[in-house]
Amino acid sequence: MKNLDLVNVRLPMEDEGCLYRLTIRNGRFTQILKQEADAAQPAKVSLEQWKTLETRDHLDESGIVILDLEGKIMLPGFVDAHMHLDKSFSLTTVENQSGTLEEAVRNYSIASPSFSKEVIKSRIMRSSLQALSYGTTHIRTHLDFNLRVSRQVALRTIEAALEAKEALAPYVTLQLFPMCPYNFMALDVDAVEEALRMGVDGIGGAPHLSLSPKEDIDYMFKLAQKYDVPIDLHCDETDNPAMRTIEHISGKTKSEGYSGRVTVDHLCALASMTDVDAHGIIERMADAGLKAVSLPAVNLYLQGRHDSFPVRRGVTRLKEIWEAGIPIAVASDNIHDPFHPFGRGDLIQIALIGSYAAHMGRPADLRTLLRMITDVPAEVLGLRTYKIEPGNEANFVVVDANTPEELFTMQPERRWIYSQGSWVRMAASKAEWNHPTLAHFWKEASENVSFRTPAFAKG
Repeated sequence: MKNLDLVNVRLPMEDEGCLYRLTIRNGRFTQILKQEADAAQPAKVSLEQWKTLETRDHLDESGIVILDLEGKIMLPGFVDAHMHLDKSFSLTTVENQSGTLEEAVRNYSIASPSFSKEVIKSRIMRSSLQALSYGTTHIRTHLDFNLRVSRQVALRTIEAALEAKEALAPYVTLQLFPMCPYNFMALDVDAVEEALRMGVDGIGGAPHLSLSPKEDIDYMFKLAQKYDVPIDLHCDETDNPAMRTIEHISGKTKSEGYSGRVTVDHLCALASMTDVDAHGIIERMADAGLKAVSLPAVNLYLQGRHDSFPVRRGVTRLKEIWEAGIPIAVASDNIHDPFHPFGRGDLIQIALIGSYAAHMGRPADLRTLLRMITDVPAEVLGLRTYKIEPGNEANFVVVDANTPEELFTMQPERRWIYSQGSWVRMAASKAEWNHPTLAHFWKEASENVSFRTPAFAKG
């Protein structure tokens, strides 16, 4: 349904003190107007009634359906700036007994050659649809690129991701960033260029794991400039305060004129540094024009594993980075895999975890957290026509809450998601899709993923 009028809409990203009327024509916002308190409203139907009532009695003079949101919150479609869709739901076959990042990396690398393209594609489809069911309409996913095994294994994941991206394009937008393996200068580096020629959206990696991080970073910048793509790097995902690849990344970004096109993720080492050291690095990040992403759920789970009490928790200095003027988002990272056994792709849940980890619970903090899952990650992804504004494509989520305080306290399951010209979910279970193609995709992808207890857990 590409033509709609919505009334009694609450827009917390604008002015919470009033209600709005929004007009959508041909899948785009055309008008966003504050409602007069005493203005008469034409016949309308509530979201709850919408699926069960005949619509002909609820049209205006132009034949347009008028939906009454009854003061519910509308937000732009959520943007997940950092996921690993290809790894999702792999915990049934890849263990992590120690719960450490090191074991997760090692075990997944060993197992990855056994994953067929069909299985990888199914994981990407299933986790993308699950995220969509919670309101996420745009995702940047980092992709395993296991050149240590073979070029074929590395490019298999790229092929699966490109096929999934094309299939899902009418419903959810994916950005694909292959992860250059650490110490990759000694490997088949032309395979990275092949992935870029195939049509991925940028280049990624985890240079802090490399024996030659500066050389790896320099070569990634060289490739990014050659193919005119952005860079998104896992950065200093460790409790070690001496790990500071962020300093070289900041300097390289500035010297190469790549400001605004480089994103750094995790930044766990900042949480272990002294204030003086950390604040100096944050200043360099701001000066270089970096963007940032925090992964609070996964960092809380993986970091501090080598500590006795007190245990460091690894979540970066979220508030300080934000207050320095650096756009920083929070994102999901991993779902039910050896890096993180939980998660569901729900960014409201992730924002709540971030609020606990960063002590962000004041009213102003809650509004900031909403920005960290909407317009800030949209900036990270380079989305130019994203906000709820006239002329922009209508992608939004309506949640069953009237204030941000109610949203974070109740974590409402009931959500209505409108993406690229149609309703894809209307407050139903995540498996109950309004669109038949999405229902088919969900069923097909779910056949290749499961939550079965893995054999290694029985011991």
